[in-house]
Amino acid sequence: MKKQALKKEEVALINSKWGLEALFSSKTVNLDKVLEKAKYEAELKKVQTELIKLQTWVIKNNKKIVVLFEGRDAAGKGGAIRRITEHMNPRHFRIVALNIPTKDERDQWFMQRYINQLPKPGEMVFFDRSWYNRAVVEPVNGFCTESEYKTFMSQVNEFEKMLIQSNTYLIKFYFSITKKEQAKRFADIKKSPLKQWKMTPVDEKSQELWDDYTFYEDTMFKKTNTKQAPWIIIDANKKARARVEAIEYILKTIPFKYSL
Repeated sequence: MKKQALKKEEVALINSKWGLEALFSSKTVNLDKVLEKAKYEAELKKVQTELIKLQTWVIKNNKKIVVLFEGRDAAGKGGAIRRITEHMNPRHFRIVALNIPTKDERDQWFMQRYINQLPKPGEMVFFDRSWYNRAVVEPVNGFCTESEYKTFMSQVNEFEKMLIQSNTYLIKFYFSITKKEQAKRFADIKKSPLKQWKMTPVDEKSQELWDDYTFYEDTMFKKTNTKQAPWIIIDANKKARARVEAIEYILKTIPFKYSL
């Protein structure tokens, strides 16, 4: 069967910077993969340009934006944040990935350590995992008591309501992957000397505790998917598509107006 000729726009993509990089980075030529990579890079550049406009609006108008990234281990949360912030002015955004709480933090109100990280006017903050650790990761792994879990679940919706009422835009992403895809990504991480540091004892138990995570995630969605702060579930089995989809949602949701 005769293969269909490439369209004019496809030829242009292959001849683009990204297309040529994809073409010459592989030992075997696979035009479908080259086109997929080039299309992704072109689309990513387009939405990243719009993100710069969004950030300019945030700075000029003293807006505050909080974006949460939740999901299973190896779901691609960090990679998505890096693509979002790649070309932004680093003085006006922060990426927050908190370590385990100190003794003083454990004795504080649970939300306090997250409140300390909230944006000042003109700033965007991206949480690589957030207060929702207490909704899923902590109860699954025994890092909190049943009472602490129930207290959090009874307070979180009101906390987010107050946050939004203080003129803060809040977006909650959940990056969803299958058990099979998570296992594949864990295997890739373990084989890579540049990524092995990412594997933690909690990660190692993720596959074994898959059903426990599912139970608490389902409960989280049921009780905290509110009208003012809904969960945006993104199919993250395809990393490239998930990244672009997250950026597109941010651009669509925040009502910014760009001007020089």
